[in-house]
Formats: sequence, structure tokens, C-alpha cells
Amino acid sequence: MSQTGLRSVVESRRVNTGLSWLLVGFLLVAAAGQFVDGELQWAGFTLAVAAVALVPAIALRDPTSMLPWEVLFLAALPIIARALVTGETVGGMTFTGRVATYLAVAAVALIVAVELDVFTSIRMNHSFAVAFVVVTTMAAAGVWAVVRWASDVLVGTAFLYDGRAEEVIEEALMWDFVAATVAGVFAGVLFEYYFRRLARLHSRLPEGDAGARPAAGASNGDETEARR
Repeated sequence: MSQTGLRSVVESRRVNTGLSWLLVGFLLVAAAGQFVDGELQWAGFTLAVAAVALVPAIALRDPTSMLPWEVLFLAALPIIARALVTGETVGGMTFTGRVATYLAVAAVALIVAVELDVFTSIRMNHSFAVAFVVVTTMAAAGVWAVVRWASDVLVGTAFLYDGRAEEVIEEALMWDFVAATVAGVFAGVLFEYYFRRLARLHSRLPEGDAGARPAAGASNGDETEARR
């Protein structure tokens, strides 16, 4: 069955590669702007997202081996939001603070999960796929907290130790982990029910990628069509 209209554009390997590289370029430019503005933690985080996004292309030595553009857009969305809604609050909580951080951390976990699922031979069942993204999000939130603490202690920044009492800082970190877990559940469900079932990611991969394979349950005819 031939693909026409918007679906053929969304699933086009060439379009996916172009949009993915465009989003990576945006992340690099945004990181430079954040560094100039003195937002060092966000500049470092944005560079880390860009670096993780480039892993498939570097590892496979093929610039067309890029993540689905939807994944990178989700990862870039919190950074775009910080630029557009600076100072806005949601339920009394600054959007450009915790809310954006939760979304960004979940996006990193989603990138890791998609890279493993698309570019490697790793196969995960439905429940494990969701659990993997949730746990990865929680782990990323923990690493992010350690990085901020180490920066405060070793470099003298004020990401965590900003004059607040220690018990206040600890309570804020616990709420960060709770929110990261909620964001991880959302990202896990999104990963399983969109990227693994609906997005037809295998059709966007260059032939010969180590993890390129038809979607679960796809017929030989579907596989042939996906490689065209």
C-alpha cells in the first residue's frame, strides 16, 4: 500500500533527518545563548541533550541515523518554553523552573529509550518499556541533583545552596523527584503507545543500521514497504 499525504512526509527518512539536525542545531544555539546569559546549568543540560541526540549518528558514522524528530522536539520543548514564557507560573510554580526541568528530564529518558529500541537489538515488552522510561527519568533527576550539588560545593555556584535552610532544600529535592516520577510515567506511556506502536520508526532508518527491524508483528510485505 503506498503512503500519501501527511503520513508519507512524517515517515520520510529524508524529512526526519533534516528536521532532526535542525532541532540539534537549535539546541546548540540555545546552549550558547544560555551560556552568554549566565544560565550555566541549563546551558550544560542543553548541551547534554544535544550530545545524547548525536550518539546514533556518531556511533554508526552515518549522519542519516538520527532520532525521530518528534523525540527531539519533545526534548527541545522545555527549552523553547523557557524562552517564550519566562516568569510565567502554573499553579503558583514557576514554569521556567521546576515544570520545565521535569519535562526536560523526562525527555532525556525518552531519548535513551528510543535510541535503545531503534538503534540496537534490545527488545522490551510493554510493561518493561514503560517501567524503563520511568526509572531512567528518576535516575536522570538524581544525576541532575548531584551535578547541581557538586557545582555548588566545588565551583561556588548557587543552584541548590542559595541561602535557603537545608531542610527547605531537601524538601524541594524530594518534590523534584516526585514530579520527575510523574513526568516519567507520562513519557513511558508516550514511548510505548506512540513511538513503539504508531510512529513506524523502522521506516526512517537507513538500511544496515544495527537496530533496524520491522515493528513487532509486521509481515514480510510490510518490511519490504518500510525499506523502500
